[in-house]
Amino acid sequence: MVIRENPSVEYKEEVTPSFLKTVSAYANYGMGRIVFGVTDDGEPIGVSNPIADSLRIENMINDSLDPVPRYTLEPNEATGVVTLTVYEGRDKPYRSKGKAYRRNDSATIEVDRLEYGRLVLEGSNLSFDKIAAAQQDLTFCELEHKLVDKVGVESLSSDIMRTLGLLGRDGYTNAAAILADSNDFPGIDMIRFGTTEDVILDRETVSGVSALKQIDEALEMHRRYYTYEMIEGSKRETCESIPIEAFREAVANALVHRTWDVRANVQIAMYDDRVVISSPGSLPPGLDEDRYLYGQISVLRNPVLAEVFLKLDYIERFGTGIARIMRSYRGSLRQPIFDVRGDVITVALPTSDAFEGSEGERSVLKALANGRVLSRSALEQETNMSRARTLAALEALMGSGMVLKTGSGRATKYRRA
Repeated sequence: MVIRENPSVEYKEEVTPSFLKTVSAYANYGMGRIVFGVTDDGEPIGVSNPIADSLRIENMINDSLDPVPRYTLEPNEATGVVTLTVYEGRDKPYRSKGKAYRRNDSATIEVDRLEYGRLVLEGSNLSFDKIAAAQQDLTFCELEHKLVDKVGVESLSSDIMRTLGLLGRDGYTNAAAILADSNDFPGIDMIRFGTTEDVILDRETVSGVSALKQIDEALEMHRRYYTYEMIEGSKRETCESIPIEAFREAVANALVHRTWDVRANVQIAMYDDRVVISSPGSLPPGLDEDRYLYGQISVLRNPVLAEVFLKLDYIERFGTGIARIMRSYRGSLRQPIFDVRGDVITVALPTSDAFEGSEGERSVLKALANGRVLSRSALEQETNMSRARTLAALEALMGSGMVLKTGSGRATKYRRA
């Protein structure tokens, strides 16, 4: 099978200086291969002299890339193909003729000024929240109040600020500015929709204030629209149609992991059946979708800010935020949806009463809760439904994408999507 060009593979029919831009891109943003002697369609045609061309490629990289990244060359004299593998490096930005590049699908493009600055920080082993803030006339009443209440400090001294990474040699850091009572950073835009998105029932924008204040205002909106009381006999119980733990974690994560150098607010869209939280910025370098969703590794875009949020109990232990959200929905019919594609990370939290299927479908979903995988006959026993009713419920749920079928014949089983 022919592998077409993609973000991590580029083909070149011959050796020309244009490949140096792609070397820069792979060294800056992730390992990739450049294969010489292959057409754009993936058809091998070979180069005239693989050994000599390998030497040319090596000399061109060493003469043109600053700094020179790690790479390997594999000439194949039988096919005439030369494979250049470039590895992502730590000494970013890697420049070709003074410019840094990245891959955009199967094309190589120059990074913009914002991306170049991020590469410089990454190459210096710095995060945006660690560098000195442009604004230094800051106050921290909100932060001090939270630390006194949660951590038990008597007051917010300069020593504590240094320990938290909020005060450095050059003054307050960006993390400090983000947590300051008043600042120049973006915030949160919250909208409560009616029956359609054309009907806006409530809207509140909280920006230019402490990120801690932003979370508190979001929690107040949650209480307003997704918290209610139920009275049973003489007892009054407070209930949540969207778990407060999941909501708090999702909002805190949106602030901790967002790109603060982008002038865009976190968006919280509130509907009758769900809340959608959208955070500016893709996954940080070194963190893919699987690791993000399953907590295999925690790569922090803003580690100083994350540490403060952890101490104040807005987020759980690093790398477990998704698990905390999922625990809040244990046994629920509908589950949260995470979308990490593109330059925005989105979390959709459904309300507990959002499912509108039949009673049979509801029974099947309950039986398949908590990751259970069951056969049709086992589902019949669990739900006490007939074979025909169980099959009808399964067909409806598979049609809506809520249940998946695995195996075939007698080995057929079902699980929640």
